[in-house]
Amino acid sequence: MLARLNSDHKHIAILLNVLKVKYKKLAEGEAVNFNLIRDVVEYMQSYAEHSHHPLEDIIYNYYLKKVSQEDNPNKLAEEHHQLIDASASLMATLNLILSDVVVSREQLVVDLKEYVALQEQHMNYEDTIIFPLLAKEMDKKDWGNVQDLCSLKLIDDPLFSDNDNVLFEELRDYIKDDEIF
Repeated sequence: MLARLNSDHKHIAILLNVLKVKYKKLAEGEAVNFNLIRDVVEYMQSYAEHSHHPLEDIIYNYYLKKVSQEDNPNKLAEEHHQLIDASASLMATLNLILSDVVVSREQLVVDLKEYVALQEQHMNYEDTIIFPLLAKEMDKKDWGNVQDLCSLKLIDDPLFSDNDNVLFEELRDYIKDDEIF
């Protein structure tokens, strides 16, 4: 499970780099493919927020119960809620742009930068604090129990798996063409 979460983080980092390239181009006044930006945010909403983050929450809640700390504030869950709100807000802005509603380029650059920074800070927290803690404190039996608890949230990654899913096809082609992998 931990290997899967780490793999997801590598894939998310690729997509955040795509957003960085796009907001830098926007800041320089260059044209960008807004559909591609929307696809990145849509991926974050459809996969990260509906499978990846719930898996993390299930595993971390299991850990908290194991060490009898379930009454403490759960910073991880709070960050996941912040990311959901940030994705929804950014998606609303992108949908306005794609519907030909005028949106300030400068504001979009700021929104994209903040979104990427929030995502990166969150992944850094997990990579440096949460994941090492889980690796240290949970044993093989715990991971087996967690696997059972997570089974309902385990879905194939719609972008980075080897299935024939046509969802995010333009984004997949963009990433392959630019050799970001």
